[in-house]
Amino acid sequence: MRIQFYLRFRTSFGQSLWISDNGELGTDLIKGAIPMTYLNDEFWVANIKIDKKTAHSFHYKYILRHEDGEIVPEFGTDRIIEFPGHGIKEIQLIDTWNHAGEYENAFYSAPFADILLKRSGLKSSSKSKGKFTHAFKVKAPLLRNSELVCIGGSGKTLGEWQVKKPLLLNKEGNWWTIRLDLSEESFPVAYKYGVYDKKKKQFLHFESGDNRIVHAETEKKKLVILHDGFIRFPNNTWKGAGVSIPVFSLRSRKSFGVGEFNDLKLLADWAKKVGLRLIQILPVNDTIATHGWSDSYPYAAISAFALHPLYINLEKVAGKTNAARIRRLAESQQNLNRLGFVDYVDVVKTKLAVLKEIYTNTPGDFFDDGDYKEFYAANKFWLLPYAVFSYLRDKYQTSDFSKWEDFSVYNKKTVEKSLAKDVIASREISFHYFVQYHLHKQLKEAADYCHKKGVVLKGDIPIGVYRYGCDTWVDAGLYNMDFQAGAPPDDFAVKGQNWGFPTYNWKKMQEDHFEWWRRRFEQMSNYFDAFRIDHILGFFRIWSIPIHAVEGIMGHFVPAIPVHINEFGERGMWFNYDRLCKPFINDAVLEEVFGDLSSKIKASYLIRKEFGMYDLRPAYDTQRKVEAHIADLEQDGDNDRLKTGLFDLVSNVILFEEQGSNGQQFHFRIGADKTISFRYLEPDQKNKLYDLYINYFFERQDEFWMKEAMHKLPYLKRATNMLICGEDLGMVPHCVPDVMQQLGILSLEIQRMPKKAATEFFHPGEAPYLAVITPSTHDMSTIRGWWEEDKQKIASFYRHVLGHYGDPPYYCEPWINRAIIIQHLYSPAMWSIFQLQDILGMSETLRRENPHEERINVPADPNNRWKYRMHMLLEDLINENEFNEELTDYIQSSGR
Repeated sequence: MRIQFYLRFRTSFGQSLWISDNGELGTDLIKGAIPMTYLNDEFWVANIKIDKKTAHSFHYKYILRHEDGEIVPEFGTDRIIEFPGHGIKEIQLIDTWNHAGEYENAFYSAPFADILLKRSGLKSSSKSKGKFTHAFKVKAPLLRNSELVCIGGSGKTLGEWQVKKPLLLNKEGNWWTIRLDLSEESFPVAYKYGVYDKKKKQFLHFESGDNRIVHAETEKKKLVILHDGFIRFPNNTWKGAGVSIPVFSLRSRKSFGVGEFNDLKLLADWAKKVGLRLIQILPVNDTIATHGWSDSYPYAAISAFALHPLYINLEKVAGKTNAARIRRLAESQQNLNRLGFVDYVDVVKTKLAVLKEIYTNTPGDFFDDGDYKEFYAANKFWLLPYAVFSYLRDKYQTSDFSKWEDFSVYNKKTVEKSLAKDVIASREISFHYFVQYHLHKQLKEAADYCHKKGVVLKGDIPIGVYRYGCDTWVDAGLYNMDFQAGAPPDDFAVKGQNWGFPTYNWKKMQEDHFEWWRRRFEQMSNYFDAFRIDHILGFFRIWSIPIHAVEGIMGHFVPAIPVHINEFGERGMWFNYDRLCKPFINDAVLEEVFGDLSSKIKASYLIRKEFGMYDLRPAYDTQRKVEAHIADLEQDGDNDRLKTGLFDLVSNVILFEEQGSNGQQFHFRIGADKTISFRYLEPDQKNKLYDLYINYFFERQDEFWMKEAMHKLPYLKRATNMLICGEDLGMVPHCVPDVMQQLGILSLEIQRMPKKAATEFFHPGEAPYLAVITPSTHDMSTIRGWWEEDKQKIASFYRHVLGHYGDPPYYCEPWINRAIIIQHLYSPAMWSIFQLQDILGMSETLRRENPHEERINVPADPNNRWKYRMHMLLEDLINENEFNEELTDYIQSSGR
């Protein structure tokens, strides 16, 4: 079989096109790929021969290769040629490149293909009979259930453009297909696709744009296949609305002091009732590291795969055999449910204790069950080390595996050999298999229930992993353990954020084609249809903080093109290492930072130098050393002031030296121009340094960061059919929107966090289509809470965004909350997603009395307790008919 490929694609100088027959994930696509040849400005071509005796089909994908070797595969995995019979010996393919950023591709992702746009069994009656010379294929994802694709055009076979009895196409996988005999036609033949309503038996309309043309004439024993891409219809008409709430925040009659996976069913019932098509939750992975409140932080997972026992429903695990144990917990359950918040520590402690009782009473043949064995086999790669990790964490009473004696470094053979001899240890390890199996069943059951209700479940993938967690224990080489991930300063955290996670060793991860990430996505897809990538900017560059620092302000972007020492001379500056790279401390600085404590600071923490300058003593020259020192001091009213001041001295620098550069390369400290050190420079040096600072942060990095992202995100995008949404907030490089658009990754747009400089508020009506728009997230106050924060900003919003005159009401009244929700519903964005607190804020009777109790997280507070819980039962919310009908009307009227 000879196959001729004609691909419509306009390349730039240095680019080339290839055909890969390697569809496997995690492999080198370009290896063994077939080079194509430039034909003209419209087409690239290639020819291959395949032995029909050994192959009945050909699965392929086009690849764009840039001059620097970077490859960009087209989107999708649905290019398959089934070799026909009828004596055909040659196939000519006329293809259209499938750009990942095409809107239509989103509608072939899991939430749409499996739930929202899943078609019934309606089929056309047209069938390909006998001989055919041409096969026409097109995609049309946004048809209604009663609609079919049809084709019309010039020539007798295509009906001379008549529409009374158009030729109907059949759905074959993702493609609408028809095979026709054009052997008697005169070429070229003009044609267009259209829509036919099968129920009404009526032609509706042709697609827009110019006529399509087929030039390929028929030849004996030759088949022409035209892959025409997407039908030319409006592709931004589908819009949906959703609700966002952490699972732990749900409240039902049967839950145990915290929201549980089982409660997602009730939430889905309510979502279905009011017309919300998506439920978005926060990460649900196990975070138990200390058995304390710090574990309530859902982004600090000790395993990227294991689920959190917090969300388990004890009654479902107990069954009839252990029902009496659950009944004895009634009083404890009632006490926890009376609280207005989640008592994380008490809930986890109680649930784990009960689970161990149930486990002890579980028959030994539990692990022989077929369903369990299937679960274990599919998940053993993470389940076994996670269970061992959890056992050792409790045995040594710390998750810091460096203190685990013989087990400080993970070795699979050593672990299995040592623990196999210990029957008690083996039994305790199996407890974690038992719990994870039940968690898996309960979340899968909840996800399946959501799908039956036509509701999409959207998860959340944290950007990092816990420093002392199972993932870092098992393969520390995948992480940079001497650095911490975080975020630069912003309006919400003026000293930046330090999340404490190790940063990723991307070069190491790329060696096996991101196997760890692909497995992570695969496991997520067992339950979720879409997911949010937390801090997607980390795939371009991560804010990396050295392990000796505490505050995020001490970090810099990695990777980044540093400033070379020669650049200072080239800009007319004398480079003084001590002045620019060490803390600038003199008497005036000490007076400004410490006031009446200056003398104490000089005596205890500093070394006097010449010219009235000081150095920090070696015992206090990093923030970690200062933190440890303050922790050892007796309680004193000045301790916090002392720590803050010493932190400020340590960070009073302009440049950080690039590690290993021998004093040749440097990174600017963010906000260097706002430091006291910068203030004391000469005016001319200030101006020249500031120009270099602007160049460093806003000019030299953009293309470099774009290439970094394109080395990672296309591979990860290929690894899953879930709909990917990026959290692209903060200090966003100029290249980020373009990369996300190229890859079809939805952006996040928030009204009070505009991405355009010098813009006070983002207007929902200006949102791009491939976007999620929301008035608030878990990292900020709700609409009502925000209304009480900055009265000057609220007055501007009231007048310029909501369009009202005069002064705004002091409190966010229901009509204001409602106006903001409705404004978001009418946005052109694909998804409008609202925190449940904001939805309830529209009602005078259903809203919580104190809006400040509704906030989930304060990013500037590293000790924030994640404990928000909705104040009403889901069962009661479902029965609030008047409110639900009103909300339904708003959603339906907006076209969502």
